[in-house]
Amino acid sequence: MCLRGLVIVENCENIQNNTKFDFESNNFVQFYSCSPTMSEVEKLKSQLQEKDREIERLRELLRQHTACADSGQPGVDEFAWQTRQAVEYDGRLSKDDISRYSRQLLLSELGVKGQLALRRTSVLIVGCGGLGCPAAIYLAGAGVGRLGLVDHDVVELNNLHRQILHAEAGAEVNMLKAVSAGDFCQKLNRRVACEVHCVKLSSSNALDIVRQYDIVVDATDNVATRYLLNDACVLSGRPLVSGGALRFEGQLTVYNYQGSPCYRCLYPQPPPAEMVTNCSDAGVLGPVVGVIGSLQAIEVIKIAAGIGCPIAGRLVLHDGLDGTFRCVKVRGRQTNCAVCGESPTITNLIDYELFCGAVSGDACHGISILSPSERINALEYASFLGSGKHHFLVDVRMPVELEITKLPTTTHNVPMDEFSKPEGSSSVLQVLCEDVRKHADDDHLPLPLFVVCRRGNDSQLAVRKFQSIFSDVSVNVQDIIGGLTAWSKDVDENFPIY
Repeated sequence: MCLRGLVIVENCENIQNNTKFDFESNNFVQFYSCSPTMSEVEKLKSQLQEKDREIERLRELLRQHTACADSGQPGVDEFAWQTRQAVEYDGRLSKDDISRYSRQLLLSELGVKGQLALRRTSVLIVGCGGLGCPAAIYLAGAGVGRLGLVDHDVVELNNLHRQILHAEAGAEVNMLKAVSAGDFCQKLNRRVACEVHCVKLSSSNALDIVRQYDIVVDATDNVATRYLLNDACVLSGRPLVSGGALRFEGQLTVYNYQGSPCYRCLYPQPPPAEMVTNCSDAGVLGPVVGVIGSLQAIEVIKIAAGIGCPIAGRLVLHDGLDGTFRCVKVRGRQTNCAVCGESPTITNLIDYELFCGAVSGDACHGISILSPSERINALEYASFLGSGKHHFLVDVRMPVELEITKLPTTTHNVPMDEFSKPEGSSSVLQVLCEDVRKHADDDHLPLPLFVVCRRGNDSQLAVRKFQSIFSDVSVNVQDIIGGLTAWSKDVDENFPIY
């Protein structure tokens, strides 16, 4: 039999058989063809899209690394990258300048003289988050000559409700916040020289960075960096425009300006680390930080242009829930201040994390006060849960947090502040104790009681409390290591975290 005209395809999936007549051989033969199914086509398209996203991510990382050049390379500025060279000026306002800034040029307090003063001013913003974003964009829009942006962190999805210069695309590729904010400011006003410092501010680099600018904006949210910035500004002779926001409240003041007090004058010693919280733990309303960040931009403009009355020696308090503003006078510069007093003891930057007893940055750092036998990991609890054995699970987060998410089992909610109430006055704790004691008496083995929180810190403290409460009954109290965050990471990747 002649095989001419036959097409034989080997090693092909989804082969379709077609029997046809071959006139040369005068016989029926089978021709094989390969036709991919629609599901395969969709799969290939999906893989192609995934590759495109990965290529785009790598391109963005390359751009960031090009922007924040390695400080070890010779000839590269160790601290900053200038996004674009600002347009050279001859000391006059151009036609475009007059058109761009016309609405603020009409303000007699500012005018052309104030606008030229803004152009000659350089401003450093430390922190490109909820405060730094509105401050940066309004200062870029106002026409400051040079804008420095310091932030070593990357954009995340949970930033976007308040950090308005960043985008979803930036969160997807972990774009550096300083680069993201710098790009946005340059798109708004190419005449502003934007410099990004993709570094974590520390005692080793703060003075070198701060001295490059005329005015400094503190848009951070941790105590260690506030002391660091304050000392660097005092030692460099720079005014510090400081803002803060938490929940529905915000505050603003100007330190070290024309004889006003510095941060240490008001707070010689840092608060206990356990008393300090941030928006990651307590929450914050986006527009509140927007208000404070905008007010910081106003203070910078006033100082740069030499107009108005900057908020130095005073403190502005904003309550977004009540819709109120208050301005209170603070005590003046202290002669015994460690950094700006008559006989300062701090003449160089120190170890601020050691001084404050807490790390700089808003990342959560775990505690460890329980022994391994007093703890259980998320996978082990998931296995225990699957066994169906009777136990108690106590969630020590606030009720509003349980509305966001909770573990898929019966949960008893005892918020941490219930433990600080006088003995016998917490009805929530009393009901749980009665229930646990009842079941502990019924069982021959120790009754398992597991404690969970958001990240595995409060749960450890609660274990110690419960061990004391149930010291007279057979109850085995353990916490879940890493809390709900560990559950999302190790057990259920679809479990939401916040």
